[in-house]
Amino acid sequence: MTAYAQVRALIAVRLSDMTDVTTSPLRQREAGEGQAARIGARVVGYATDLDVSATKTTPFERPELGDWLRRPDEYDVIIWWRLDRAVRSLADMEDLARWAKEHRKRIIFAEGAGGTLDLDMSSALGVGEIIVRLLAWAAQMEAQAIAERVSGARAALRAQGRWPGGIPPYGYRPVPREGAPGLTLVPDPAAVSVLEQIMTELLDGAQPHTVAMELNAAGVRTPRDHDDVRRGKEPRGRAWVGTTVKSVVTSPTLLGYHVHQGKPVRDGNGRPVLAGPPIVERSKFEQVKAAVAELAAPERRERKDTNALLLGVAHCANCEGRMYMYGANGGKTIVYGCRALARGRKCETKASIRADWLDDWTEERFIQRLGAWPVKHVVRHPGYDPGPELAEVMEEAREHELGKGGYRSASGRKIWEERRDALDARMAELENTPRVEPRDELIHTGKVYAELWADADRAGRRRLLIDAGVRVMVSAARGRGGRVTKLDESRVSFEIGAHADPEAEALDAIRREESE
Repeated sequence: MTAYAQVRALIAVRLSDMTDVTTSPLRQREAGEGQAARIGARVVGYATDLDVSATKTTPFERPELGDWLRRPDEYDVIIWWRLDRAVRSLADMEDLARWAKEHRKRIIFAEGAGGTLDLDMSSALGVGEIIVRLLAWAAQMEAQAIAERVSGARAALRAQGRWPGGIPPYGYRPVPREGAPGLTLVPDPAAVSVLEQIMTELLDGAQPHTVAMELNAAGVRTPRDHDDVRRGKEPRGRAWVGTTVKSVVTSPTLLGYHVHQGKPVRDGNGRPVLAGPPIVERSKFEQVKAAVAELAAPERRERKDTNALLLGVAHCANCEGRMYMYGANGGKTIVYGCRALARGRKCETKASIRADWLDDWTEERFIQRLGAWPVKHVVRHPGYDPGPELAEVMEEAREHELGKGGYRSASGRKIWEERRDALDARMAELENTPRVEPRDELIHTGKVYAELWADADRAGRRRLLIDAGVRVMVSAARGRGGRVTKLDESRVSFEIGAHADPEAEALDAIRREESE
């Protein structure tokens, strides 16, 4: 830039929350434009970062400001409304000051405790850089004090059963409390409907990632986007993923609990503090958790990278290990084969069989044995076991005991004792709560297996086989003589484990009639 060139100014605007009207983007822009006019600068652009926290992001990580900082040749001065719009930590300010010094930039803060602060960072270490560091240190201390005050206030509100603010758990929305100050949570009908849909599909055996794909295809907003719309903000178009599906239906917030740092907030008697009415009953909540855990088990995981109908169904008769599909004879023949060595096991007589033959034979046996049989859906009622919560409370009590000697004041010791007594009371209550045994309930679907088989794709048919408890055992070939042109049925057997065998039941009924 020549001595006569006009100074070029970049105005930086930042807002942590779009609902904060006291530090609106318009006010920040006007303050920056006023400073640009004061120094005779031409505004070349605005770095506007909304809904961006200075505590959680450095200036270089913010979407618009970070992009401008990577193009330092396009301006000479950066103008902020106040210091806290730029940074909230000493480390971030030092990085920004180092960058400004390296690129010989001027930094202006339009307003502050001492009025306008205009710093030329192009010289060697001097008063300007020292002032910036002192102010940044003060901003960091202020941010920490604010965080502590907010944390304390939120803890007090949670203890009172009031919603402390922030993003509510999915399924709820905050509303004013009747006849009392503050907010409480009530069920959000739209989100509750989505949760019920998710729970139903998971209980029917659907995988979380499959449910996520269906929600995305149906245009259902994610929890974060749903809350953005509630607050009048533009949703970002986030996508559902399997982990989100699992987390929203296994969170204890569905029971109405206040949860802080992953643990229920407890009252003076050690009972969980309620933030709102429960969305689901405890029995169904535990049922869904059990279903999610079962779906995550290795034997229940769906393979999306395989076309093998009998994965998890076909087993080697010798070692009883799973058989996997692969190409044999240079890839010319697709077979199911025992892969014991891949699992670190030894099988003396590993079985191998042509895949299409075994698929056709299994389908024929399945339809013959189970096709006319009504499909029954097993609903697992896990009952109630106070043990898990008792273990959680015991762990909290152990952690609390470690702080016993940490108080020098009588008031501090009293607070510690109140917490100890509350946890002890809850442990006693749980110890006296009877355990309800789990049970299985068979629900008739109104369909037969042949109908479901005809409508299902290959993965769906594999799930029908697994859910019916089908196991196909394959023995090794007895000899190598001659060309094999069809399935040797003496090598295979069809077993039904999880469900009753309707053919066997029919034969038993005939025997009973004949013997009478």
